[in-house]
Amino acid sequence: MTAGDVIFACASGAGQSGVAVIRISGPEAACVFDALTHMSPPLPRKASLRKLYNSDREVLDKALTLYFPAPRSFTGEESVELHIHGGPAVIDGVLAALSNLQGFRPAEAGEFTRRAYRNGKMDLAEAEGLGDLISADTAAARRQALWQMQGGLTAQHLSWRETLISASALAEAELDFSDEPVPEDLEGRWKMEILELKETLSHYLSNSPVTERLSEGFRVVLVGAPNAGKSSILNALARRDAAIVTDIPGTTRDILEVRMDLDGYPVTIVDTAGLRETEDPIEREGVRRAYDAQGLADLVVEVRDILSPAELAKLPENRLVFHNKKDLSSIQPPNGISGSAKTGEGLKDLERELTAAAKTAIEGAPRPLATRHRHRVALEEVVAAINRAMEAPALELAAEDLRLASRALGRIAGLVDVEDVLDRIFSSFCIGK
Repeated sequence: MTAGDVIFACASGAGQSGVAVIRISGPEAACVFDALTHMSPPLPRKASLRKLYNSDREVLDKALTLYFPAPRSFTGEESVELHIHGGPAVIDGVLAALSNLQGFRPAEAGEFTRRAYRNGKMDLAEAEGLGDLISADTAAARRQALWQMQGGLTAQHLSWRETLISASALAEAELDFSDEPVPEDLEGRWKMEILELKETLSHYLSNSPVTERLSEGFRVVLVGAPNAGKSSILNALARRDAAIVTDIPGTTRDILEVRMDLDGYPVTIVDTAGLRETEDPIEREGVRRAYDAQGLADLVVEVRDILSPAELAKLPENRLVFHNKKDLSSIQPPNGISGSAKTGEGLKDLERELTAAAKTAIEGAPRPLATRHRHRVALEEVVAAINRAMEAPALELAAEDLRLASRALGRIAGLVDVEDVLDRIFSSFCIGK
């Protein structure tokens, strides 16, 4: 990866499409206009319709062209966009023409965003927010990614870093001017500041982060006796035959997960084996896994056969009861939701309950402090360094631990050396971004 090269890539999706966008960035990127259009660059940020030619002066396409002089571009470098027709032959022809230009080469994964980071157009956390935005598959994930991409996560971390820097300055002052008059109780002041920060970070790190719910989905586990209708309800909610349904008790032997989008919130529905005593070793293992799944659930939906509504034991507090097979009985249970997976009655009510629970869990929780594993590791390092500083036997050791804590926070936004993680972060981006 050479910073001085002019890089290019198709920034739109692969395959046939109405329009494809070719992105070009680097020093002298504007020479593409002379080479491919035989004309001067258009006015900055003004679309201009141009014919594109290859080196044999064959017309490749008629395209909308845009020119972005440095530093007012996505990467901070001189940049060009070619909006061409999205046929594979057109795309291949334009990319081949660019490859023939001296100093031009295809971009690597995430290289445009990496150059934007290098040129100060965004910090590392904002770049990761952009990556999350590209992969967001629900409205809730989109909102979280936009908040991070627009600097929300960075602003929060920088405020905490300022607290650490302030505490470090007090500790350094106490250390450097130990033989001179200094304000009283400097140690008490900086310890109080970092203790409050430690309690904040520890609280967030000890709770399940919103990010996990956004990536894995609000987890709903269906439990119940054999033939209560759990798999039928899963299929009805998923609107497809995700699970095998038969009249034979114990058909479901393992965990089956289906991810759904309920009103913009990611929800994972988990079907489990029917809960009962059994001598079948395979079914017994399925029952064990069903009980284990309950411990990982955000919400447990107990499915009861309305004809034999025996309540199950060992269910957690976060549960909802769905009385199934109402089409076979006139019984009206006093609690929960009554309905039928076969006729669809009550399923809208169940969906509304699941959506409300997911919304409360995701939107009602504070913004996450860590949206990547490396963020969580860095914050754990901060807490560990604060603990060491609070118990340090010497002021010199405490001051060093405060510096380490500040450095760990700075790594999240890329304010200190993070060369060891750059390749891993940007390699997860798509080509053209």
